[in-house]
Amino acid sequence: MKNVYSVGQVNSYIRNMFSQDFMLRNIYVRGEVSNCKYHSSGHLYFTLKDEKGAIACVMFSGYRRGLKFRLEEGQQVVAGGSVEVYERDGKYQLYAKEIFPDGAGYLYEKFERLKKELEERGLFAPEYKQPIPKYIHTLGVVTAPTGAAVQDIINITHRRNPYVQIILYPAIVQGDQAVLSIVNGIRALEQLGVDVMIVGRGGGSMEDLWAFNDEAVAQAVFDCTVPVISAVGHETDTTIIDFVADLRAPTPSAAAELAVYDVRQLLELFKTEKDGLDRRIRVILNRESVRLKHAAQKLRFLSPANQIREKRMQAIRMEEGLHAAMKHVLETKKNRMCLYVEKLKGLSPLDKLSQGFSHVEDEAGRTVSDIGKVAPGDLLTIYMKNGRVLSQVKETSPWSPADAAGEEKE
Repeated sequence: MKNVYSVGQVNSYIRNMFSQDFMLRNIYVRGEVSNCKYHSSGHLYFTLKDEKGAIACVMFSGYRRGLKFRLEEGQQVVAGGSVEVYERDGKYQLYAKEIFPDGAGYLYEKFERLKKELEERGLFAPEYKQPIPKYIHTLGVVTAPTGAAVQDIINITHRRNPYVQIILYPAIVQGDQAVLSIVNGIRALEQLGVDVMIVGRGGGSMEDLWAFNDEAVAQAVFDCTVPVISAVGHETDTTIIDFVADLRAPTPSAAAELAVYDVRQLLELFKTEKDGLDRRIRVILNRESVRLKHAAQKLRFLSPANQIREKRMQAIRMEEGLHAAMKHVLETKKNRMCLYVEKLKGLSPLDKLSQGFSHVEDEAGRTVSDIGKVAPGDLLTIYMKNGRVLSQVKETSPWSPADAAGEEKE
């Protein structure tokens, strides 16, 4: 009897066959979306179909976060992922990891490959990014000469700073000649020596923007010595030169705002700084004025004329003090001398003579106050108040004040 297998064994066998097929493990399928359902779990279920068939598809919630648009009925898309067998039901389906609008799948793969290659070569490295100058005189623009993009750049630049000169290189930004035209524009403006350069265009499909995903354009941007701002498409559009450029702007209008400093803000800044400077100058002038007044007062005080006046007044005060001191001394001395005169009067021989006393001298002019120093026959001179008497001692007799007192009592 031939071998008999269970349903599960057959489904498992088929599943293994699918998993071993390299093509089915990484495949992109193009088709029209139908039966699209967003499950509450976050998973996305849908069917891809064309005129010859249909295939069930699922995108789990973990991959759905990378979906940049909402999947709807009737859309033509390319879904990339793996085809596997769901053993329980014995059905195969596409497990989608990424979904793109039809036509973008191949370009996206090419975009990712080039992005990875250029990143490995260091073209995206931040250390090679040049700073965008804050104040510029010339703005180079590589874009189509017609369209909203260049007009937006011109309008915004003139509004923000009418003194900035715009140099436009009229490039072809779409089609077979676009890459060479953009590269030539970058090199031409670099040779002119513009201060900063905007490279970009308005929005469009991925195919329309593809020239800005070219390796030659990316290399020209990287090699450019002038700072480059990329401004391709709308905010959601991303191109290779966005990673290579020194600065990415979401739109051409935003690029103009990033490149051109608003002169009104600059004038306002000047006014603010001027007001602050005026305040500081006034503070300094007031402080120095006070210092000058103090210095003038000090100078007047220390000037030779003032010093002479001060010394003269000091001399006058000293002279007055000296006169007063001298007068005081003289008065004191005068009073003292009067006392001495009065005292001297009391001790003066002349005064004694006037009172009836006499002064006796011997022949040698010595004062005789003791009878023991004279002898009879000695010549004596007796001074009185109005003259002198020459006399000769006849005899001497002792006498004392006590004897005189006794005589007076008798």
